[in-house]
Amino acid sequence: MKLLTLEDISKACCGEYIGDEKKKIIAIDNVVIDSRLVKKGSLFVAIKGEHTDGHKYINNAFAAGAVCAVSEEKVDTDKPYILVKSSEQAIKDIAEYYRGLFDNIEVIGISGSVGKTSTKEMIAAVLSQEYTVHKTQGNFNNELGVPLTLLAMPKDTDVAVVEMGISDFGEMTRLSKMVRPTVCVLTNIGCCHLENLKDRDGVLRAKTEMFNYKSSDALIFVNGDDDKLASVENVTAFYGIGTNNDFYAENINNSGSNSVECTLCFGDTKLDVTVPALGSYMVSNALAAAAVGKSFNMTDENIVKGIESYTTVGSRANLIDTGIIKIIDDCYNANPTSVKAAIDTLCNIDGRHVAVLGDMKELGEKERELHAEVGLFAAEKKVDVLITVGKLAKLIGENAGNAEIHHFDTVEQANDEIDTILHKDDVVLVKASHSMHFEKIVDCLKKL
Repeated sequence: MKLLTLEDISKACCGEYIGDEKKKIIAIDNVVIDSRLVKKGSLFVAIKGEHTDGHKYINNAFAAGAVCAVSEEKVDTDKPYILVKSSEQAIKDIAEYYRGLFDNIEVIGISGSVGKTSTKEMIAAVLSQEYTVHKTQGNFNNELGVPLTLLAMPKDTDVAVVEMGISDFGEMTRLSKMVRPTVCVLTNIGCCHLENLKDRDGVLRAKTEMFNYKSSDALIFVNGDDDKLASVENVTAFYGIGTNNDFYAENINNSGSNSVECTLCFGDTKLDVTVPALGSYMVSNALAAAAVGKSFNMTDENIVKGIESYTTVGSRANLIDTGIIKIIDDCYNANPTSVKAAIDTLCNIDGRHVAVLGDMKELGEKERELHAEVGLFAAEKKVDVLITVGKLAKLIGENAGNAEIHHFDTVEQANDEIDTILHKDDVVLVKASHSMHFEKIVDCLKKL
């Protein structure tokens, strides 16, 4: 990382440095909020979390090699620490300061209701063909994950690709203040976090807060297939499957395996690519990467090479062939938009189509209506078997038309019965909000 001394840190977060004054010139090597990740040269930021309080582990962090801690409480130690009013605000302030040390790099901010992580990975895969790229690890995209992402930037970074996730108004403004994007990418506006954002217009307002701290000459790329994003002004380029976009696709062919073939079109250029991921919606992610790549003056050859080097992250449309059934492991999270896209993917693969769907959380007062809509979509796509888990998911089955319906109250009950429902060569989609713990269903299916 770039040089960041204890004096720099205390000034950045307006904290009170406590300790040997001579040690103010010490530079840190990394920043962590988990004492188990401390190594020599770490700055440990003690966060009061939902399940534990980092202040309990400050001395453990020092013993593991931390050179300094950020704390909201006085610490009984002879090691230097920085006393602050809020550790959460302090890490944001430190990240904002550190971002300011990288004046000459491009920082790509990525958000949207669905596809943030896969689009981030796709863009990073493309840009990595010609640049030194730093990217968000996993889905570290919230008000703690983003500062940790920024503070992990190596000093030789050319481009940072930063995923930005929110659930309420104001959050994106705070993230944008740290990130200060020079390129903005928005994937879509769906029905998510409606408890706070109320409707898709609210989601659009919250997501476009990203522009509040963008650079004055920032490039903006949005998915023109999305009716809400199509209304965004001062867009550099629209991307999407529809031919009305600046970057669009032709000849889309779901191979039935873990890839999609297509032709990416822009200007007079047509690029044949094989996207190594499941689902037609991944073509939109590839188009976003192509649009960003061209804005960086990348060669067509390297854009194709980057797209074809993409790898799936975690439980996101990951196709698992057990030899008996095919599992679409998409259980990381769910909202109506992503579930419908997953059902569409399911129905593009040969076999009996089985959807194992659970509750979708944080949908506010329209939660029952939105679950019912997913059921109607499953009926429209002629899903053969629908297995629902959870009180709200039951509404999906009640609206799924002629599908064979099975409902369970809990994941454990579903796992006890699921082997009696499935047939050899079934294609099985597994998807629900993360709190439903559908990874347990995937684990069970792998053993069938």
